[in-house]
Amino acid sequence: MQVGAAADDFPAGANPFTPKGYVMRYWRKQISNDLPKPEFLFKKASPLSAAQYAAFSKLADQNSLSTQLPDFCSKANLLCFPDLAASLEKHSGNVNFASYMDKNFTNYGTNRVGGADAFRSYSENDNVIVDTFRRYSRDSTGHDDKFTAYASDSNVVDQSFNTYGTTATGGKGQFTNYNDQVNVPNLQFTSYSDSSNGRDQSFTQYTNDANAGDEKFSSYGKNGNGAANEFTSYGKDSNVIGSTFNNYGESGNGANDTFTSYGTNTNVPENTFKTYGSQGNAATETFKNYRDQSNVGDDGFESYGKGSNAAKVGFVNYGQSFNEGTDKFSGYGKDSSGAAVDFKIYGVNNTFKEYSKQGTTFSRYINSSSAVEASLVGSGKKVNKWVVEPGKFFRESMLKSGSIMPMPDIRDKMPERSFLPRVIVSKLPFSTSKLGELKKIFHAVDDSSSMTKMLTDSVKECERAPSAGETKRCVASIEDMIDFATTVLGRNVAVRTTENTRGSNGNIMLGKVKGINGGKVTKSVSCHQSLFPYLLYYCHSVPKVRVYEADLLDPKSGSEINRGVAICHLDTSSWSSGHGAFVSLGSGPGKIEVCHWIFENDLTWAVAD
Repeated sequence: MQVGAAADDFPAGANPFTPKGYVMRYWRKQISNDLPKPEFLFKKASPLSAAQYAAFSKLADQNSLSTQLPDFCSKANLLCFPDLAASLEKHSGNVNFASYMDKNFTNYGTNRVGGADAFRSYSENDNVIVDTFRRYSRDSTGHDDKFTAYASDSNVVDQSFNTYGTTATGGKGQFTNYNDQVNVPNLQFTSYSDSSNGRDQSFTQYTNDANAGDEKFSSYGKNGNGAANEFTSYGKDSNVIGSTFNNYGESGNGANDTFTSYGTNTNVPENTFKTYGSQGNAATETFKNYRDQSNVGDDGFESYGKGSNAAKVGFVNYGQSFNEGTDKFSGYGKDSSGAAVDFKIYGVNNTFKEYSKQGTTFSRYINSSSAVEASLVGSGKKVNKWVVEPGKFFRESMLKSGSIMPMPDIRDKMPERSFLPRVIVSKLPFSTSKLGELKKIFHAVDDSSSMTKMLTDSVKECERAPSAGETKRCVASIEDMIDFATTVLGRNVAVRTTENTRGSNGNIMLGKVKGINGGKVTKSVSCHQSLFPYLLYYCHSVPKVRVYEADLLDPKSGSEINRGVAICHLDTSSWSSGHGAFVSLGSGPGKIEVCHWIFENDLTWAVAD
């Protein structure tokens, strides 16, 4: 829908020399029609006053924005991470940490004997969370740590556990409902429980229902003795989660690790195990229902159990993905002694190189995805293919009056941010060659932090070569967006987006449907948000699309609740065969057209009708 405000003049008392005032003048200069300006887009213009704009622009000239980052982020409405607070090492005795947030635990619980610390509802339901646990419970004896409902329902979560429980004896570390329903988790466990003796660690419902994050376990349990680690419902029902286990349990004695329902029903999980359990003695590793019923996904096991003694590793219901993933085993159990590796009901599309053939058995090895489904049906087990959210993709034939269809959750789940003025944007580094400068500005001191990942991923995506037929540009100011859209489409253009979020997660009925440009194949520029400190849009134009506007009605009352904008891609030949559209609709690349709604705060430019 063309959403706008009719007034061309500035509101009474408004300063025309603010960044927003300049954008309004630029719009009138570059757009040739007199259609109302898109109010929703102008609300994202920089909120800086004229004086603030001048001051921060001068700091950018002097490469000094980093010295005023908190003030800059606050006044410009940016997404910035708080600098770590002072260490909490002064705490003593048993502590119940509730309603804590953005804290730095250094040397906390060192040499503690007995007792327990409980983290309940810690850092919960917030936008950006940065917590560090460094040298926590080190050299403790019989000390328990419980993390319950930790950082749940949050947006961007950055947490580090360094030398946690190192050289501890006994005690338990329990993580329950940790990072549940988080948007972008970035979790790191480094030297966790290294050289510990008989300490139990359990991860239950860890990062379930999460979206697009990474978890790293480095030197976890190294040189441990009799440690038991249990992962239950880890990453279940999540989207594009990456987990890395490096030197996990290395040189440990009598380790017992269990992975149950790990990565179940996830979308494109990527798990890497490098030198996991290497040089260990009498370890027991069990993988039950690992990556079961997931979509695609990749797992890599490199030098897993290499040089170990008397290890027992069991894979049960491993990797039964309905859209084939890829599993690679390199140097698996190589140079081990007395190892027993048992694969039962193991999935498809796997490569084994230099693995220990002695002591390795394969039972009911599935060699096709259809056989996976058949084996489940035959056993009476419910077949639960990866479910793409209903209504996320649909066929063009649905776009007609009277159609009843599900509407996905179209709410914007990105953190709220504003554009920067183009003058300031032009003075900030934005390239892989200048990532060091960019990290300095936004205080990304840790190369593995969420901020570093955010900066790196967005810059690389913006520098990625366009796909076949695609024209693309990342824009961080409204002026740059206007320039890109008018370069592709000409100056007689209009911005359209779905009017509101009503109808999300329910059924809708279509009322009047209108095809833009008379329903003909047309050019358009669609813009989607990227996760970045300031508002950054990935704008691109792809060939052979049709754009529609539709009245969205309540299917029971028939009353209008929304006005939606949909785009239909007629050429899907370059799309991946594992794309969610084909998972949802069937078929494959180039065989069908695919339509989707424009979500909240995303937008599409097309010719003005």
